[in-house]
Amino acid sequence: MLHTLDAPAVRSWCRLALRALGQAREEIDALNVYPVPDGDTGTNLYLTVESAAAAVESRFADPGPGPAPGLAEAVRAMARGALVGARGNSGVILAQWLRGTAEALAGGGGADQLRTALQRAADSAYQAVAEPVEGTLLTVARVAAREAARAGDGLGQVAETAHRAAREALRHTPEQLPVLAENGVVDAGGRGLVAVLGALADAVAGHQPMGPVALRDDLRPVESCRRHVRPPGPGHPAFEVIYLLDAPDEALPALRERLAGLGDSLVVGGGDGLWNVHVHVDDAGAAVEAGVGAGRPHQIRITHFAEAAARSGTAAGRGEPEWRARAVLSVVSGAGLAELCEQAGAVVLHAEPGRPPASAELTAAVRRAAAREVVLLLNDPELRAAAGAAADQLREEGVRIAVLPTRSPVQGLAALAVHEAGRRFDEDVVAMTSAAGATRYAELAVAEGESWTMAGVCQAGDVLGLIDGDVAVIGTGLAEVGASVLDRMLGGGGELVTLILGEGAPEGLAEQLAAQARHSRPEVDAVVFHGGQESAPLLIGVE
Repeated sequence: MLHTLDAPAVRSWCRLALRALGQAREEIDALNVYPVPDGDTGTNLYLTVESAAAAVESRFADPGPGPAPGLAEAVRAMARGALVGARGNSGVILAQWLRGTAEALAGGGGADQLRTALQRAADSAYQAVAEPVEGTLLTVARVAAREAARAGDGLGQVAETAHRAAREALRHTPEQLPVLAENGVVDAGGRGLVAVLGALADAVAGHQPMGPVALRDDLRPVESCRRHVRPPGPGHPAFEVIYLLDAPDEALPALRERLAGLGDSLVVGGGDGLWNVHVHVDDAGAAVEAGVGAGRPHQIRITHFAEAAARSGTAAGRGEPEWRARAVLSVVSGAGLAELCEQAGAVVLHAEPGRPPASAELTAAVRRAAAREVVLLLNDPELRAAAGAAADQLREEGVRIAVLPTRSPVQGLAALAVHEAGRRFDEDVVAMTSAAGATRYAELAVAEGESWTMAGVCQAGDVLGLIDGDVAVIGTGLAEVGASVLDRMLGGGGELVTLILGEGAPEGLAEQLAAQARHSRPEVDAVVFHGGQESAPLLIGVE
């Protein structure tokens, strides 16, 4: 348990919040009925926090000369990243909440500073909204701050109290906002803030964002259903307009007044000359012109609600797009793996070691593939949330996309082996999914420190054998652990063993294991490839 927040804790908070929002993204999208039932609140919150997390990571990845990033630098990077990447009404409000948090925590990370930060965050969020409405993220933020002010002396007590209070406040949002009660749901934005506060409590408790993360709260929609995107009802503005604005503080009052006269759901967050402007209007051009009158608008995004709903309906299966050229995009790390995928007909997105691509990178890679039908092979469980957010955006652009949640490159290669571009899209996706699902996967890794695992306690330098994502074997040598892993996997049957050597793997390791497999089970065929991945000395697949 931490007694004071520091820069590494802020980094963990961002990572844990991104993981939690990624797991809850579709659920939050389904809750989204206010202010517009456009089914994207979870995605918008995820993209906002993704941008915040990326900004923090960049400070750690490239700290420049001098000492490592401190608390003030980390929280400011988080706030600015959220502001620049904020999406939708809820995203801009959350970005302003994070900005208020950062302003207080820049002076210190103790329990009293966190109490102050939560109150300033709630106040900042309310001030960003032209017409605050109770029963929303704003209410959840206010109640969390109020109860945190009454918490015990410890940093952990403050964070846990804020999270519990936010959960309780969320449960009561249908009592405050009739449209929530009518639809049998809690507020979507508030649900996202609960996830962010839960991640904060986890970071303070010292939890690390590694491996599977279970949501800290058990909140679910009262009706557990996937809601279809619907166009706004009569009388609601037709467009959502959002842009970044370079403008002096003194220009904001007039801008707010002008935009308030054009539409509703007005949120303006930011400060120090950079603002994120969000508004729903009938005249999108006038909203942009208002920004021009105040300063320099850029990164302008205009969404027509009815068209977005129609595109979503087509993507959900209410209309079948005509067959067009197809591409398979495979995300891999390592020159050898990339070459294998390209030889099998895939377009490759090279993932940097230790840094899975963000949703924006996945979206850009699919666009570069220039295909109207795309099969996306993730080859990493950490990419599911980012891929889901990217796929939602691409479907709105008319791309027919199927995300195959392959958890290892060996599953991706198995899927590519049965890919046939001439088949109907759905048939090709089913065949590739079946091939990937029939491939058990394993990898060898070296422990970086002492840790509890499914196979017992490991020490730094131990070799770990992971089967289907869980540690199954702990040993001292790669060959020894690899042999044990392979023997366990073949115990469940199999006809083909694929061994992919990583960068720095000892000479002859894969060949030794392949010979072992052929000797113990003559009916098994074994193939060896040099993948060059840094993440694991050896990847194993059994089909």
